[in-house]
Amino acid sequence: MLKISTFEKKFIDSEGRERIFNGVNLCDKGYQKNPGDKRKTYELNFDENLISTLSENGFNIVRLGLTWDAVEPEPEKYDDEYLDKVQKVADLCEKYGIYFYLDMHQDLYGGTVDTPADGAPAWACLTDGAKFKPTRFVWAEGYFWGKAIHNCFDNFWADKEYNGKPLQTYFCNMWKYVAERFKDHPALFGFDLLNEPFPGTDGGKVFRKLIASVAKTVLTDKRCKKGWMLKQLFSGNVIRCLEPFNDPALFRKVTSAGDELIRKFDVGHYSKFINKTAKAIREVTDNGIIIMENSYYSNLGIPYSTPAVNYNGEKEKQLCFAPHAYDLMVDTPAYKYASNSRVGSIFDEHKRSQERLGVPVIVGEWGGQSEGTDWLYHIEYLLDKFDSNRWGQTYWAYYDGLLENPIMTCLRRTAPVAVCGNIVEYNLDRENDIFSLTYEQNKEYSVPTEIYVHKPFKSIECNGEYTAEPIGENGASMLKITSGIGTNKVVIKF
Repeated sequence: MLKISTFEKKFIDSEGRERIFNGVNLCDKGYQKNPGDKRKTYELNFDENLISTLSENGFNIVRLGLTWDAVEPEPEKYDDEYLDKVQKVADLCEKYGIYFYLDMHQDLYGGTVDTPADGAPAWACLTDGAKFKPTRFVWAEGYFWGKAIHNCFDNFWADKEYNGKPLQTYFCNMWKYVAERFKDHPALFGFDLLNEPFPGTDGGKVFRKLIASVAKTVLTDKRCKKGWMLKQLFSGNVIRCLEPFNDPALFRKVTSAGDELIRKFDVGHYSKFINKTAKAIREVTDNGIIIMENSYYSNLGIPYSTPAVNYNGEKEKQLCFAPHAYDLMVDTPAYKYASNSRVGSIFDEHKRSQERLGVPVIVGEWGGQSEGTDWLYHIEYLLDKFDSNRWGQTYWAYYDGLLENPIMTCLRRTAPVAVCGNIVEYNLDRENDIFSLTYEQNKEYSVPTEIYVHKPFKSIECNGEYTAEPIGENGASMLKITSGIGTNKVVIKF
């Protein structure tokens, strides 16, 4: 497989082609296998049939989730049997032409088997005596008022010691061990340093500020239709109650209450942490792209302020940004009411972060699920949004049954894979069933432009010659085009 690197705000392969990635998260957060188990079991049951099917459906990258607990169950003792399982998935990805990036996943910091938490091993959970509490309402509630979780994050960001060694030193050494294992893997895309970092106690403060901001807005802003909105709330019509917040300006007015605390976290604790972690990985290898994420609260569009990764006085040369964003309705039956304008405004904020950082983007997490097909308009909107920005993406997340779910009518789609030159634009016109790609080719290439075509086509218009190589048995093909210097346009009609 060709090595992937970054150039300005795009991904390129070792032949110099611009690359676009469409993928999915494969994340085993572990589970309590037997009552009384103090630690989770991690199986990584992502078999060859799954990986080959993903490839046939146009997925060319996976975000492969690991956890600190799985890698380092005891201090400085690494679980090679677990990493062997990761290796098997990575090897299958290579076999079927899929790149992978390693995501050090966490939710609610970690350390427990009876809550939705995953991430850090129990020994790295410095709670200062506070107790983890079971979830009662939504999986994320521990972020909002969980004292034990807040203390764990506070101590991690403060780099408190465990057995005479700072927590982040353990974390960096763990990453070095993982990087050493995978540094020369042909399918390696990069290293996602930590999933959705959370500010700790200040994160709880942000939550309270946001709730107060919502209340104030409901009571004072005319766009909330004072009185009407409260009436909807008290009558139980929560969906209608939230309609005013479909206005991006009003939604941003609410979320701005958390701006200063998140800026403080991004510029202070988080920036220092990712600089340190990236430097540790680079002590092992120059291979693989270093991947920056936004904090948990920037999923709501609170501006991301973390500077580009920098150590030894220089900006990391192989760096990208992997933002996340979700609608307020995610993880609920009301996802079919997800707001395009609201989530679109969050990704517009992430676009501003990309411009500031000057790096390419692969959207690390996005999406959701609901019954029926009424919600697919939102998935199509987001994919179109990513395409307009020339962003790759990894949908959250694979689960048993995903490949039979109606969402596959959106995720399985025609898209560029490797383009000789610079992409100007590409678009999938669903109404007329036409895909188009325009690109500027600045030199002769020894390899073709490649486009994944998700179903049988009626006609192809392009500059140059093409072949269509069948993929699997569902009518998909890989279109390979040999074109010349100048402006090239491809039109595929279905």
